[in-house]
Amino acid sequence: MSLFKARDWWSTILGDKEEFDQGCLCLANVDNSGNGQDKVIVGSFMGYLRIFSPHPAKTGDGAQAEDLLLEVDLRDPVLQVEVGKFVSGTEMLHLAVLHSRKLCVYSVSGTLGNVEHGNQYQMKLMYEHNLQRTACNMTYGSFGGVKGRDLICIQSVDGMLMVFEQESYAFGRFLPGFLLPGPLAYSSRTDSFLTVSSCRQVESYKYQVLAFATDADKRQETEQQKLGSGKRLVVDWTLNIGEQALDICIVSFNQSASSVFVLGERNFFCLKDNGQIRFMKKLDWSPSCFLPYCSVSEGTINTLIGNHNNMLHIYQDVTLKWATQLPHIPVAVRVGCLHDLKGVIVTLSDDGHLQCSYLGTDPSLFQAPNVESREVNYDELDVEMKELQKIIKDVNKSQGVWPMTEREDDLNVSVVVSPNFDSVSQATDVEVGTDLVPSVTVKVTLQNRVILQKAKLSVYVQSPLELTCDQFTFEFMTPDLTRTVSFSVYLKRSYTPSELEGNAVVSYYRPTDRNPDGIPRVIQCKFRLPLKLICLPGQPSKTASHKITIDTNKSPVSLLSLFPGFASESDDDQVNVMGFHFLGGARVTLLASKTSQRYRIQSEQFEDLWLITNELILRLQEYFEKQGVKDFACSFSGSVPLQEYFELIDHHFELRINGEKLEELLSQRAVQFRAIQRRLLARFKDKTPAPLQHLDTLLDGTYKQVIALADAVEENQGNLFQSFTRLKSATHLVILLIGLWQKLSADQVAILEAAFLPLQEDTQELGWEETVDAAISHLLKTCLSKSSKEQALNLNSQLNIPKDTSQLKKHITLLCDRLAKGGRLCLSTDAAAPQTMVMPVMTTHMLLKRDQRKHQRTLQEAEPENILEGC
Repeated sequence: MSLFKARDWWSTILGDKEEFDQGCLCLANVDNSGNGQDKVIVGSFMGYLRIFSPHPAKTGDGAQAEDLLLEVDLRDPVLQVEVGKFVSGTEMLHLAVLHSRKLCVYSVSGTLGNVEHGNQYQMKLMYEHNLQRTACNMTYGSFGGVKGRDLICIQSVDGMLMVFEQESYAFGRFLPGFLLPGPLAYSSRTDSFLTVSSCRQVESYKYQVLAFATDADKRQETEQQKLGSGKRLVVDWTLNIGEQALDICIVSFNQSASSVFVLGERNFFCLKDNGQIRFMKKLDWSPSCFLPYCSVSEGTINTLIGNHNNMLHIYQDVTLKWATQLPHIPVAVRVGCLHDLKGVIVTLSDDGHLQCSYLGTDPSLFQAPNVESREVNYDELDVEMKELQKIIKDVNKSQGVWPMTEREDDLNVSVVVSPNFDSVSQATDVEVGTDLVPSVTVKVTLQNRVILQKAKLSVYVQSPLELTCDQFTFEFMTPDLTRTVSFSVYLKRSYTPSELEGNAVVSYYRPTDRNPDGIPRVIQCKFRLPLKLICLPGQPSKTASHKITIDTNKSPVSLLSLFPGFASESDDDQVNVMGFHFLGGARVTLLASKTSQRYRIQSEQFEDLWLITNELILRLQEYFEKQGVKDFACSFSGSVPLQEYFELIDHHFELRINGEKLEELLSQRAVQFRAIQRRLLARFKDKTPAPLQHLDTLLDGTYKQVIALADAVEENQGNLFQSFTRLKSATHLVILLIGLWQKLSADQVAILEAAFLPLQEDTQELGWEETVDAAISHLLKTCLSKSSKEQALNLNSQLNIPKDTSQLKKHITLLCDRLAKGGRLCLSTDAAAPQTMVMPVMTTHMLLKRDQRKHQRTLQEAEPENILEGC
């Protein structure tokens, strides 16, 4: 039990599945009894009104039958209940009940009954007002300084204040600039109404200004109305609080000072009568209700604030004096005198939990037992400490908290890609230019070992590849179940994807004895789609704008055996050349040398070389693995084509800048469009018609500009996404060439991929250029740094779109230069230590050999027929 838990004095549960809000609770001597004891009045949205007089026989007892004085079904939802002097000719207290379309005032009286039956209470309707507008909330007070009676002001949901002088309707006024209703309160000291508008500002309106303003009922009258019959409704003062308000309350415990308290969503404000901030308190939690009340210290005010963490905080001005735990989230809180007990805190939850409590603490009855004293053997402690440290070190070296075998045994996931196309293509709404786009079926099989809950399979492929279904849900209620799902993959748009790999991810919960809800776990399985899904056999070409050469350490392999589905065996004279035609339109040619151990890939677009190059290397590795060759290796001896790569970066960055400009223009035209709309609306509402002055023509032209700019933004986003896909293909190719060029390990290639491909999607807020620039700068500053001076450079912590790509291209060039001079990539803890670049010593003989190789490569690139005979 919490030490600061609210002490339950009396509590009950109201109704069954009823709803309540902050206006549904009121404490007052509603039956005008002689002892002056408060009664608890509660109304619900189901239309029930209940009046309680708690008399617990013992502290903490629940409600007894005699505690409920009255329960009435009013048949209309009760929005708010208040008690005041609402009936003329008497100063007795009466009950005002606000419904959505009606205001009713009742008198509550009790009659002494027999001993067996107790007192009898009844409600009598004194008068009612049918409202022409839907009500939201109400407030009451001595408007205009009247004595001995209370007037009622009701705020409608469309911003009209309706004032009732007891049995008669006085007037109604519309609040200027109204959008949504806010909390409403009345200040008797300044004779003003205070509310918080949808503009997030506190507004004060004088009652006299409301009374003499133009009547709201005459707003719709004809133009013959006398224009000088009323005054304009002007706000007395405003204060912007920057957030929506939950409630507002005016407190005046003496004639010398009064305060306006406003409870916001994150702050608590105390204002003076003229709207100046007296103090404010930032709240670290989400409040639900509040109530200011008198403090024992002079010049201070206490405030009860309930929050959504079931807590009730008591503040003296801005100082937290007490915090107590409640069994529910309070939506209304009141303080009153019940059964000769002063200061009882009454709270009400939205589901009808009504509790009367007081503040207090529980005495601690726990006493720590005496421990057995013994002498400490420090030698044994040292031995035990070393054993524990060894166990901790072994655990930290492992890959995870649970053994990998156990995690894999929970659920086995296997993916099988069909080797043949679907007999009937499942491609729909494709944007590819060919007549028929093929699709291939993928089957995913899941087999569980134990009971699993909420298993969800998500399948991902690279755009523009598309899935017929990418989400599946399973329930493994018993062990050793097998579930199989099938879906099709096809090319949706007319450009080439950056990868042919897909990923099947399964998230599930494994129940345990300690956690019946289950421990969340994730398992994934990658699969590879066939090249023929996006590519067809094509006519080879000997000339192309972009070409790369891959060297191997084994004899050349016939392309017919490597790509059996893209050539015919009858073409014996074409066994060393093969053409590929992508469905997106690109054409790639693959040539194999008959005498040397080289392969050349060439195309008109640089990024189109990636898929064929990667497919060639993978198929060569598979071919030699089947032959039992273990020392097969590929290499790249040419220069890394950074210039072609930089052209793709510039094109992508240009589209990003263009997108920003288009969005800025669209925002400007949207602002202009709304301004013209407001001008037109003001002209249409004007009682004296004035010429439009071509505002309608300007509106139509602005509308067409908005539509054209929106189409341009959408088109640019499509081009940007396509450019990003091509940039990813070129990035994969550059990483592959760098890895073959410097013979990098798999871990080093993974570091390069993480630095160059950090994003799956490119957005205006976080783009590829600034993210990659930060990653490469970090590598140059740590593991590839040449001196401690470079390590002292501070990187920018904010990722903003750069002005141009010159800095990025400079860093990429510097990265390749550092790798060429012997730098190596690593992510170990000592990566920040200064590393000495291994600078190769060039002898005269080595210089001559290097010049000969350069000359030979120049000849080979100028005349490919010299090394690729017969092509």
